[in-house]
This record gives sequence, C-alpha cells and structure tokens, in this order.
Amino acid sequence: MDQSSGIETSDRAPLPSVDRVLATDAARVATERFGRPATVASVRARIAEARPAWRAGAAIDVSPDRIAAIALARLESEDVPSQRRVINLTGTVLHTNLGRALIAEEAIAAVTAAMRHPTSLEFRLSDGQRGERDDHVRGLLRELTGAEDAVAVNNNAAAVLLTLNSLSEGRETIVSRGELIEIGGAFRMPSIMKRAGARLVEVGTTNRTHVADYADAIGPETALLMKVHPSNYRIEGFTKEVRAAELAPLARERGLPLVDDLGSGVLVDLSHYGLERERTVQDAVADGADLVTFSGDKLLGGPQAGLVVGRADLVKRLAKNHLKRALRLDKLRLAALEATLKLYRDPDRLTERLPTLALLSRPADQLKALAGRLKRAVEAAVGPAYGVETVDLASQIGSGALPLAQIPSGGLAISAPGESGAALLRLAAAFRSLSVPVIGRIAEDRLLLDLRALDDEEALLASLRELKAAMAGEAPSCG
Repeated sequence: MDQSSGIETSDRAPLPSVDRVLATDAARVATERFGRPATVASVRARIAEARPAWRAGAAIDVSPDRIAAIALARLESEDVPSQRRVINLTGTVLHTNLGRALIAEEAIAAVTAAMRHPTSLEFRLSDGQRGERDDHVRGLLRELTGAEDAVAVNNNAAAVLLTLNSLSEGRETIVSRGELIEIGGAFRMPSIMKRAGARLVEVGTTNRTHVADYADAIGPETALLMKVHPSNYRIEGFTKEVRAAELAPLARERGLPLVDDLGSGVLVDLSHYGLERERTVQDAVADGADLVTFSGDKLLGGPQAGLVVGRADLVKRLAKNHLKRALRLDKLRLAALEATLKLYRDPDRLTERLPTLALLSRPADQLKALAGRLKRAVEAAVGPAYGVETVDLASQIGSGALPLAQIPSGGLAISAPGESGAALLRLAAAFRSLSVPVIGRIAEDRLLLDLRALDDEEALLASLRELKAAMAGEAPSCG
C-alpha cells in the first residue's frame, strides 16, 4: 500500500481511493439522487467487495468508473420499494398476500386529498369543538345496513377483539364447535377470545349444533352468544347449523347480546352480479344480531378496516373501551372507507366504479377473448421451449369469501414439454423478477395465468416484452 496516498498498489491497476471514485460522472449522479453519505458508503462497500479478488490477482475491472457504476446500480436497487406493484394472474381476486381489494378511484382521490392537507378528522366545524373520527362513516353505515350505530377499527380481527373485550371480559361467550375457525396467519377464534379476556364455552359438535345446545350452556357467567362465519371452509353432509335468526329469540329471551361475525361481509346481493349469494350485513341485522362485525377490504371493496354495526348502547360500550384508541383507523383509511361506502348509494353503477365487483363480474367469454389476444405475446416472451395454450379456468373470490364458489374464467396455460418441473419453477421465478412482477400459479404441471383479476392489459404486455428480452439474453431482468 502507498502509505502517502492510502491507495493499495501492485504491478496491476491499483484500487482507487474513495475520492477518485466520487469524482466520476456516475458517482456525481449517485450523489445528486441519493445524497453524499449514502454514495460514500456504497462506494466504500464496493471497494471492499473488490479487494479480496484484486489481492488474489483476479482479472477484474477496478477502475473508478466501474466502481462508481456498480455503486450507483446498487443504490438504485436498494431504492426500489419493498412493497411493489404486481400483476395478479393467480385466479384469486381478493388475494390476501397481494393486498386484497383494489381501491376505487373515488377512494384514491379522497386519500390523496387527506394526505396533502390537514383535515377535520376529529374537529367539528360546526362549533369548533373536538369531534369523533367515526362520525365520518357512522351515518353511511347506519344508512346502508339499517343498524342503529357503528364503529370502525383497523381490521375484522380487531373488531372481534374489541367486541369480546368490551362485552365479555372475564365472562363466558358461547360459540358452536363448528365455528371455532382458523384463518390465514394462524389466526384462531379461540386465541382471539382468550386475548380479549373472554372465556370460551363450546357447544354442539363439529358438524351438528342445535338451539338447545346454546340454551343448555347459558348460565350466570354467560355474557353473550356468538355466531362465526366459517370463512374459508364448509362442512357438508350430516350437518346442522343454528342460523342467527333462530338464535336471536333465545338471546332476547335470556337478555344476552347476539354477536354475528360475518368475516368478509358484503353490502349487496352478489347474485345480482352472477355470483353465489352471500348473506349480507343487512341480512344479519334483520336476523336480529345485536352486533355484526365484518371487513372493509374484502367483498366490501374498500381499505383494510374492521366494522361493527348494531345496537347503539352496545356500540357505545365499544367506543368507550380504551382498546378502541389502539385499534382506530387513521385519516387515510377513513377517507377511503367513506368514499367507498358512498358508492353503495348508487348500486346500479357499482360494477363500473368498484374494482372488486368489476373484476368478479367479468364475463368468462370476455376473458377467453382476452386470452386469445395475449397468446402470441406470451409465446414470444417465453420462447420455443415452452408451450402456450388458451384454457378455461375457474377463479375464486379469495380472503375467505365463498370458499367453494368457482367463477368461470379464462387464461393461458404454459407447459414445458419434455422438461422437469424445475423448468416451470424457473419460468415462474422469471415472471416474478420483472420490473412489474407477474404472479401466476402452478397446477397440474402447467403455469396458469388466470386473467380475471388483470386490471391493466398494457402493463402485462410491457412485462411480457421485458421477459422476452430477458429470456433471449438481450437484457437482465429487473428484480
């Protein structure tokens, strides 16, 4: 090492100093975009990475320009958001891992406005006093569901937690064994009840529960009766379920609240859109439930939220619970939720304005025609080693809504004749590595691209062009 300059030397090109690298054009670009501290750190890291190979005599380019270019590329890579836009071709419209419901343009505009400016989140413009943030959606929820009052928290699990803690802490909640569900992320109803401080009393059997089972279990420590939507499964065959309308008279007779957890929750009759009918929030209220809990980001088509509607006196107890502050919605999600709920005032135009319903109600023939248009572009992208054909598919709603419902759909199936399953795994990985990743699903030795949830055909075509270049070796994929 040259002690006077701090530059490592040999009979080959020396490793450059940090200052020499920072004087290059690429480093100046990096400094302008990412700041001097981040650029200096990246340059130092790249020099350190090159040092072992350089000392070993490897023929590597350690010029200042090369080091600067690598440092800039690394900074650009690190600057890519970890939560990225993807193209959902899985066939699951409300895909939990892909963010569930797409938000309506009206909701996006409302969120943008709320981000840019101060808002009257908890400020009453009428008298200048402190307001209540749930007031922004309370009136709409009452109007749309027929309930007396409403409260909003950050998801349906929080809605259930708040309800149980407010009404059943230290006391018993009676639930059918067939409704003690587990959903994604190992969320279990018995566990959330325990966290809420409620004591679970199971009644009936896994497949059959009767009104008498609830009646026999009621005692002096009983706080409420609870119905739980099975969400992501169905029990068929020799079964008996007590409907909420059957349970409500018993709850009233014994002076107990009936809580009906709908899980997803829907505000319109899905059969009007060619889908299987799902019990609505309005149905649950009309059936006599004292409180109904449901999600905002599933079939409702809005932002992540947990909603509770029902008797005003019970909702008031939830609102006064100190947990409510920890679980409340921020101004952005409230803005999106309010705008989404307003769309339901005009049900005749819901499929035009609410992306979730628009995607779920797309005719299968339309999707098959789309598959025909895209087939050549997919063939060109994946290359001759793969076969591509248009196929009939079956989509699903997702997120625990109508788990057995199959929606006729159309798409493309990619196969790798004569190759092992690893070839399809490599192709699926290549799709995921694109600038806008494309997410399909592998089934029956084919990579399936279900087009039901495709919301931007041009974006898919751009991703296919990028994949074509990557597969041909013309350019690296942008991961």
